[in-house]
This record gives sequence, C-alpha cells and structure tokens, in this order.
Amino acid sequence: MAHALSRMLSRRMCQQWTPLQKTPGSTSRVLRQPAGRHAYATGPNPRPGQNPFKIWPFIAITLAGTGSYILMVRSRTDMAPPPPPPHEQIAAPKKDTPTFSPASVTVLFVLGGPGAGKGTQCANLVRDYHFTHLSAGDLLRAEQDREGSEFGSLIKEYIRDGKIVPMEVTVQLLENAMTATLEKTKGGRGKFLIDGFPRQMDQALKFEESVCPAKFVLFFDCPEQEMQRRLLDRGKTSGRSDDNAESIKKRFKTFVETSMPVVDYFDGQGRVVKVVATKSPEQVYKETREKLEARLGKNF
Repeated sequence: MAHALSRMLSRRMCQQWTPLQKTPGSTSRVLRQPAGRHAYATGPNPRPGQNPFKIWPFIAITLAGTGSYILMVRSRTDMAPPPPPPHEQIAAPKKDTPTFSPASVTVLFVLGGPGAGKGTQCANLVRDYHFTHLSAGDLLRAEQDREGSEFGSLIKEYIRDGKIVPMEVTVQLLENAMTATLEKTKGGRGKFLIDGFPRQMDQALKFEESVCPAKFVLFFDCPEQEMQRRLLDRGKTSGRSDDNAESIKKRFKTFVETSMPVVDYFDGQGRVVKVVATKSPEQVYKETREKLEARLGKNF
C-alpha cells in the first residue's frame, strides 16, 4: 500500500513539472511549469531560492502513518492467542471442591523409580486388603491403543521418549476409572492404590484439588542400578516398548528430576510411608504391611 501511494504521488509530480532545463546564458537548470496549469501543491509562484517540493513532508507523514497502521495490524495478529494444545482442549473446568471426599474414598499414591516393584506390591495389597489398583501407566497405554482416541498418538510419543504425559490427560483418565469403580460399590466408598502417580508436582496438586486428597504416598525406595537390572530382565518378556536401555535411562532421569520433589513435598507434610525395596518381594511386602497397619490400623 505504501509503495502504491508513493508511485501515485510521484506520477502527479511529474505531470505538474517539466524536467530541469537550461536557461539562456546560465549554467543552472530551472523547472518550467506547463502553460495553463498552476502548481497548487506549492501555492503561489515560488520565490527565487524557495524549494518548490513542499509536498514531500505530506508524503513522509502519509507513508509513516501507513507504515504504523500496517505494523499495528501485524502486531494484533501476532498477539492473537494460539489455539490450546490437544490435551488442554479436554481439560475439565476448575472445581470448587474435589469430585470425591476423603471421608469415603481412600487414595494412596504409590511411587518409586521404574523397576522398584510397585506393581508387585500393589497386587499383594489388592489381594489381601481389597484395594482397587489403578496404574497411571497402564491407563495411558490402554488409551494410546484405544480405537478412535484423539490422544493416542500424543501419549505414544511421550511414553516412547520417556517424558511425562500432560497432566490433564492422566488426571482425567484416573478420575474416569475411579468413577467407574465407585458406581459398582454400595454407598460410593472405595480404596485406591494409584501406581506411578503423581510423577510431578503439578499432577499432585491438580489431582488433590479436583479429584480427591490422598492419605499419603507409599514410596518404594530402590537404587538405580538395581532398578535397571530388573527392567532389563523384564524387557525380555514384557513386550513393553520402554523396557530398553535408552528408554530406561530417560525414565531414571525424569524420575529423579520431577518425581522425587513430589516425595519430598509430601514428606514435609508427614504424608510419606517409605519402604526399602532392595530385598526380596516377600520381605518388601512384609515391611509394607507392617508400616501400613501402623499408619492406618489393622483393618485398613
């Protein structure tokens, strides 16, 4: 637009003024005005030495204004908020109170590094104390393979790279599973072991705010070398895409950087039950039962 305006004004100038020509006996050139035409842009006939091109300030102001307008339009376009990522498009609206009350629903977060034996110990507690075991990882893997899932490819990419799936997806899947379980029970009461969750602080805060506050974290403490050995052995028969050396290394790094601060946070509130997970599965379960009974009572 600015270039077109400049060309138009230049053409008008050329029509009003003839090229510079020499006057007799002079080495200088002067502008000759066409007969019968007045230089309206410059007003009365210019005095000697007066610059006839007084229209250029107008051109400069016009171009400056045009440029400012273009910049303003572009800046408004750039400032327009981008569409939210897919996982945020299904985020549930903010709730004033959690979906479930801790008076009727008991939630234990089960944490530990990959290969610490969380799944084995959860299975024992389900058998003996009738907990419902919800594995965040299993729910995500099932969702990624569910036909028609709009988040399947997103989940698959995050799991493959050893990264944490966006919390909105995980929290919603857990709430859906808890709701389906409680609909089958009398009085809407239940006990849940949520395995491998929360893996970072925003997940913990979001879940307790919108779904249900947890009683505490059951933390299985195991050194990295032992966990790596277990996972590589499991990978021989598990068929899981993340039971390989490269993914295991990424998962260790993610756990230390993002999940351990969660354990520390709950520990600071006195809401962590820590179990040493380097012994045999039977010994680890014995210690787990003793510590849970001490915390929740014999008939927890």
